[in-house]
Amino acid sequence: MGLDSIWHWLVVLVIVLLVFGTKKLRNAGGDLGHAVRNFKEAMHEGNKDSKDAKLDLPSSGPDKNKGDSGDEA
Repeated sequence: MGLDSIWHWLVVLVIVLLVFGTKKLRNAGGDLGHAVRNFKEAMHEGNKDSKDAKLDLPSSGPDKNKGDSGDEA
């Protein structure tokens, strides 16, 4: 009975169902699904915010209005 045998995994599945029960496993699966969905939404909002921030940045070239001569006291 190796790890690649279907019977091995069926026995493991039956033991897990007996120990935890279907209700707890269903709740855990639902919680995991909500967490993944929230993570994806946060990543999507983060990408949108970073694109907006890139558009709002001023040009990073030298400012021609300010003279940096070093004479100022």
